[in-house]
Amino acid sequence: QVQLAESGGGLVQPGGSLRLSCAGSRIIISIATMGWFRQAPGKQRELVATITSTRSTNYADSVKGRFTISRDNAKNTVYLQMNSLKPEDTAIYYCNLQSTTNSLWGQGTQVTVSS
Repeated sequence: QVQLAESGGGLVQPGGSLRLSCAGSRIIISIATMGWFRQAPGKQRELVATITSTRSTNYADSVKGRFTISRDNAKNTVYLQMNSLKPEDTAIYYCNLQSTTNSLWGQGTQVTVSS
């Protein structure tokens, strides 16, 4: 089955760090633009960061300087390193793949930032 599987979410205190992973199964991510999105309760899903096949990156203003998106094509995996986390970063984080032939979402992983 073609799918993206996120992992690495959890509960962390403000100021802490987490690293999310998104692994592709039965789909090659190296030629795709990969993205992380998030959706907080009662809010629309929003873009967090993207990385193209040439490793060009883009970030939402709210996470610039704190989050880093990266990819390891050998492992068919994309990462989101999140540092200096804030309570407003609490959301379900989704991985997304966009290519000329595919558009795919993962099932999401919960990130909760709370003391």
